[in-house]
Amino acid sequence: MKSNSVLIKNADIYLESEIIPRGYVLVNNGKIAEAGQDPSHILTDDIIVVNAEDGSKLIPGFIDVHIHGAAGADTMDATPEAIHTIASALPAEGTTSFLATTITQGVEEIEAAVINAGNYRGERSKPGEAEVLGIHLEGPFINPSKKGAQPEKHIIAPDIELFKKWQTVSGNSIKLVTVAPEQPNGLPFISFLHETGVVASMGHSDATFEQMEAAVKAGARQVTHLFNGMRGLHHREPGVAGAALLMKDLHAEIIADGNHVRPEMIQLAVNAKGKEGIILITDSMRAKCMRAGTYDLGGQEVTVENGQALLEDGTLAGSILKMVDSVKNMLHFTDLELADVIRLASENPAKQLGVYDRKGSIAKGKDADLVLLNADLQITATYCRGASGYSLQ
Repeated sequence: MKSNSVLIKNADIYLESEIIPRGYVLVNNGKIAEAGQDPSHILTDDIIVVNAEDGSKLIPGFIDVHIHGAAGADTMDATPEAIHTIASALPAEGTTSFLATTITQGVEEIEAAVINAGNYRGERSKPGEAEVLGIHLEGPFINPSKKGAQPEKHIIAPDIELFKKWQTVSGNSIKLVTVAPEQPNGLPFISFLHETGVVASMGHSDATFEQMEAAVKAGARQVTHLFNGMRGLHHREPGVAGAALLMKDLHAEIIADGNHVRPEMIQLAVNAKGKEGIILITDSMRAKCMRAGTYDLGGQEVTVENGQALLEDGTLAGSILKMVDSVKNMLHFTDLELADVIRLASENPAKQLGVYDRKGSIAKGKDADLVLLNADLQITATYCRGASGYSLQ
């Protein structure tokens, strides 16, 4: 057995379709080698043994497909140091991989951000920090009437040629794009994304139900932060929100901080979409992990206090939510069990991004992206591709 092997034992192991009580997981060379009940057959002389405290749970690492920043850094800073800061901070909240998310800005600023994130993904991402799986382009192809905290002056119509350029300079790192389908050229743009393997997510949109039907037919497969920045549910016009709840082809992102969406509406979404149709996100900005105060988001001043990030006019400007708190909130807000919420935070995003062959669950051969929780669901350790990313001690 090689010295870079780790044996985690005495924890309830949350596999894809079962829970092994007080079982073990063996990690070797950054991959999950095996999982089971009794590790006595494994020689432990040459491996690191982690004996979890009673009541512990070992779960797959979380995947955040919509996060702008953390720990004082933002994707739009467009520096390797900024991405490294984010990637190094996230394991403390159980996130082991993510999409670096942009915001509506000038063409040059967005281009610099996607080049930087693409280069980091290809060359600098290392075990022990959250892996950059790619880029989520949020804006500038959105509807000004539903801009939320996106700067209106930089909003433009969906542009296939511009997107092609950004995708090329990013090293094909753009995996998800938020777009308003009702905007000029929206449907052809969605079709192009779908044909090239990029997830088209409907968001910051005032689309009608009929326009959403057309978007899904064109290839739309996701809705950005359900209920926020979109035409809401009305009994004579279901809008974007109604389409998200009704259309099985659409996965729905949810910010489960209790500020963006009331708990009762989150339960409504769970009832409508089931465990397979929801993806937990943070939509967090650079103030996460920082003190209350004033911060920048897309050139706008954001005040962070009392657990909220707000523009001067009171508009919610992203969040300071941590993924582990999102998971805990879902257990409190809804009737879901921990195994169900893991699907929302790990399995569903992995499947949506096409990386379920190596991420999103505890299974032999997959990346050892693991989170160890104690009986109170506090994170005691996080492993990113087999390397320690966070330890409570």
